[in-house]
Amino acid sequence: MSEAQTQGRFLHTMIRVGDLDRAVNFYTTMFGMKELRRRDVPDGKYTLAFLGYGGNATGEAEIELTYNYGVEKYEQGNAFGHLAVGVPDVAAACKRIKQAGGKVTREAGPVKHGTTIIAFVEDPDGYKIELIQR
Repeated sequence: MSEAQTQGRFLHTMIRVGDLDRAVNFYTTMFGMKELRRRDVPDGKYTLAFLGYGGNATGEAEIELTYNYGVEKYEQGNAFGHLAVGVPDVAAACKRIKQAGGKVTREAGPVKHGTTIIAFVEDPDGYKIELIQR
C-alpha cells in the first residue's frame, strides 16, 4: 500500500445541541456554512445535521450537530476547547456577528505573545468558536 492509501482523513467534529434548527441557523448565518445533509433517526431518538463549506467530497472537515430528542441543554465540561474557523478579516467578522445578534467573547486582536489576529465567539449552546485571520 502506498502512503496515500494508509493515511486517514479528518471527517468531522460532533457537538450536541439543544435546538437543531437554532444551531443550524447560527452556523449558516454567522459563518456562511451550508447544511450538507441531515439524517433523522426516530428509533434512536436523535437527528444529525452536517455543516461545512464544501463537505468531505472536497476533503474539508465538517461539524456534525447532534440533537437528542427532548434534551435542551448540555453541560460543557472542561475538556472541550473550541472550534476554529479561518476568515479573511476577523474584525469585520466580529462586527457582522454582533450585528446579527451573535456573542463575541474576545474581540479581534493579536494572539498573546504573537501576531496572528484572532477572536472568539460563542454559539447558542455555549460552544466557543475561534476566528483566525487567514
